[in-house]
Amino acid sequence: MTDLAGRTVLIAGATSASGLAAARALTTAGARVVATGRRAEKLAPLAALGAHTETVDLADERAVLDLARRLHDRGASIDGLLHLVGGWRGGGGLAGQTEEDYRALEASFTALRHLSRAVDDDLRTSPAGRLAIVSSTAVDRPLAGGANYAAVKAASEAWTRAVAQGYAKAAREAGEPLRAAAVIFRVKALAGLEDRLADAYAGLWAAEAPDLNDSVIELQHR
Repeated sequence: MTDLAGRTVLIAGATSASGLAAARALTTAGARVVATGRRAEKLAPLAALGAHTETVDLADERAVLDLARRLHDRGASIDGLLHLVGGWRGGGGLAGQTEEDYRALEASFTALRHLSRAVDDDLRTSPAGRLAIVSSTAVDRPLAGGANYAAVKAASEAWTRAVAQGYAKAAREAGEPLRAAAVIFRVKALAGLEDRLADAYAGLWAAEAPDLNDSVIELQHR
């Protein structure tokens, strides 16, 4: 298992089964975990694992900036961001793709934008910064009944690749080696892959940033 002692990792949208699995894997590896969610009671199992929990609406930019400020005030600098804010709404063909559904799904992309900006300095200056999102194979083959979902995932992938380019550009201009990496995990369905995702994310620190940055890793059921 990768030794993550001294690393601080923020899990965004941590109250899902994936968030619990990631918190377990990361704390077992020695990382300090910050777990976020919108409801305090749902964060209790993460606190029981030793995670520092924060109740926050990640779609609210001011709330995200306040979160980053609180963490910095506590002496925490973020070495990793695992973005798990998501959900599914779909069906009914193209005509069934409602604006309400799109806006609900879009919250994931909004949260990613807010978070990646708020911790960008931390990740770029970390000895080994690792940002990862969970995307979908639907990006490669979008269907009419999942158009909203695929569009949001595609936008999230584009944003993550832009983050990756930013890491590379900053390192190049500073004349320093690349130490931060932004990675996309793609799944067909996340159910049943929670532990594999957790291990794959923790394992990012075992690889060099130039080998990881701007990469797409597909996770499949064995």
